[in-house]
Amino acid sequence: MPESAFDAAYWMQRYATGQDQWDAGRVTEPLRAYFAQLGPPDARRILIPGAGRAYEAEFLHRAGWPQVFVADFAAEPLRALQQRVPDFPAAHLLEADFFTLEGPFDLIIEQTFFCALAPALRPAYARKVAELLRPGGKLVGLLFDGPVGPGDGPPFGGTREEYRALFAPYFDFLHFEAARNSIKPRQGRELFISLRRKPVSRA
Repeated sequence: MPESAFDAAYWMQRYATGQDQWDAGRVTEPLRAYFAQLGPPDARRILIPGAGRAYEAEFLHRAGWPQVFVADFAAEPLRALQQRVPDFPAAHLLEADFFTLEGPFDLIIEQTFFCALAPALRPAYARKVAELLRPGGKLVGLLFDGPVGPGDGPPFGGTREEYRALFAPYFDFLHFEAARNSIKPRQGRELFISLRRKPVSRA
C-alpha cells in the first residue's frame, strides 16, 4: 500500500471500525515509569505526535505539566481526549500533519506513531524530530523490536540496526535497550529509547 494511503481518512476509518489494536487504553508502564523520573512539573514543552487517544497527555496534564501538546491528523482521537479531559487546553490539540509542525520542544514522546508511518517516511521522521527539538532536547519512547503486523500496512516493525542508522546523525543514544515492563501483548518486542538531540553544528 502506498504511503499516501495512510492519510487522515485512513486513520478515521480505522477508529470508526474499531481497528485500533494499538490503543492500550492507558499509559503503558515503560512511559509511566519514565514520567515518574521527570521530577516536579515545569515549563518544558512536551509534544506527543501521532498521539491517538493520548493517554500519555492526559497523564501528564493531570500531573500538572502545563505545556503538553498532542498532534494527530485524525480528529476522532483528539475529540476523545477533549471528552475525557475537558480542561486540557484546546490550543494544545493540534489536528495537523506531523511534518508540518513547528517547534521548539524540549521533549517528544514516541508511542506507536513511528510504527504507523510508511517505512519510506522514517528518514524524514528522524530529521523532523531533530528539527522540532531544541539542542539537548530528548526523544523518548518505544519502538517495536523486530517485525510486526502483516507487512503491508501499519504497524510496521524494524531492527535495532535500522533505528541506529536513522537516528545517529541527529542524536546521542542515552538508552537503547529492550523494555523490561512492556504491556503483555508487547513483552519482548519493544525497545525503550532515550535519545538526546545533538548540538546544532556551526559549520
